[in-house]
Amino acid sequence: MSHFQGIEVAAEVVRAAQAGESRAHEAIYRACRRPIYTLIRRLVVRAAIADELFQETFIEVLRNIGAYTGEGAFGGWVRSIAVSKCLMYLRSPWHRSLLYLDNDDESTAPVVLLDGASLPEAQASASADVERALATLPALTRSVVWLHDVEGYTHAEIGRLLGRTASFSKSQLARAHARMRELLEQPAGSTSCTHASSTC
Repeated sequence: MSHFQGIEVAAEVVRAAQAGESRAHEAIYRACRRPIYTLIRRLVVRAAIADELFQETFIEVLRNIGAYTGEGAFGGWVRSIAVSKCLMYLRSPWHRSLLYLDNDDESTAPVVLLDGASLPEAQASASADVERALATLPALTRSVVWLHDVEGYTHAEIGRLLGRTASFSKSQLARAHARMRELLEQPAGSTSCTHASSTC
C-alpha cells in the first residue's frame, strides 16, 4: 500500500492503471482528489487557477503513470507533480500580472485546513487565526511555509523546486514565522498592514 500524507493507493491499483484500466484511473483520482486539491489551494489561492492546475496535474499523472517505478510512495510522486505545476505558475509572468486583482477577488479566500466543527472551540479559533496569518504572506513565501511545515520537504528540496538555494528557503521560512508570530500576538480587534493592503 502506498501511503503519503493521506494518499493511499494499493500497488495493484497502480499496476492496473499503468496497464490502462479505467477503473484503476478512477480509484487513483478518488484517493488523490482531496489531498492534492488541498495542497494546490494552499500554494495557489485563486480558485479558478487552482482548478486548472488540479486538472493539469491529473492529466500528467495518468499520461506519465508508466514512469512511476514503485520507488517511493505513489502519493509522493503525485504530490511532486502537483507542487511542480504550482511553483511553475507562481514563477510565471502570468501570475505576477494577476497579483493586483487578489485583494478584490473573493476566490482568494484561504482554504480551511481543519473542520472547525470537529474541534474544541479554542482550537478551532486558533486554527482560524493561523489560516488568516498564513493568507497574508506573499504567495512564494506561503509556499515555502506549507511545503516545509506541512508537507515535510527539506530546505534543500524546496530550494531545488524553486531554482534557488536551501538558504533562500530558510530565510523565507524564518521571515514568514516572524510575520505570523507578530500577527498572532496582536490583541484582538487590532489591525496590521499586510502585503495586499493599498494603505501600507
